[in-house]
Amino acid sequence: MIRVLLVDDEALVRAGLRMILEPPEDIEVVAEASDGSEAITVAAKHRPDVVLMDVRMAGMDGLTALRELRRSFEDLKVIMLTTFDLDDYVHTALRNGAAGFLLKDTSPRDLAKAVRTVAEGSAMLTPKVTKRLIDAFAGLTSEGVSEARQRLSELTGREGDVVRAVARGLSNAEIGRELAMSEGTVKAHVSRALAKLHLSNRVQMALLVRDAGMK
Repeated sequence: MIRVLLVDDEALVRAGLRMILEPPEDIEVVAEASDGSEAITVAAKHRPDVVLMDVRMAGMDGLTALRELRRSFEDLKVIMLTTFDLDDYVHTALRNGAAGFLLKDTSPRDLAKAVRTVAEGSAMLTPKVTKRLIDAFAGLTSEGVSEARQRLSELTGREGDVVRAVARGLSNAEIGRELAMSEGTVKAHVSRALAKLHLSNRVQMALLVRDAGMK
């Protein structure tokens, strides 16, 4: 069972999210919070697997809460929610370890899928904004390019192939077909690459590849 915490300063939004997520037998909404500060307290009490949290809230905003949650609960997966398809805070959220970014108009099916995806250790972005987010916010400087390439040089050739495929938005199954590997082997390469690069998830991996000017 995937345990979920809902965080939004609008009770109606939380109610809507709960209605969407509760029918699936593998997802349980264990608690709600109305701002970031409450989310930290509630997370400590209920230990959810996944947090669905609004970026902009009265009181402590989602970005601040994300930083505190990731500091206190390293294994906690956080999906940021927003009304805007290019939110100024999204880049920082992803850099700080958010496992996903979704628009509030995401379909019920895709919302449940996102919860399952991040609970399994992968990342989830609304498809129509993935490339725009990376292009818009991963600004390149010569120093940044050099540093990113140096970090990526620590990977083996095969790990590098997998990481570049991840940066293109391919799933493990798609990478396996493209590189003639089993899905389990791809997953192992991804895990080793994340550990070597000291990254939390696939989104950060994609941003690092982008910083290096590689595809």
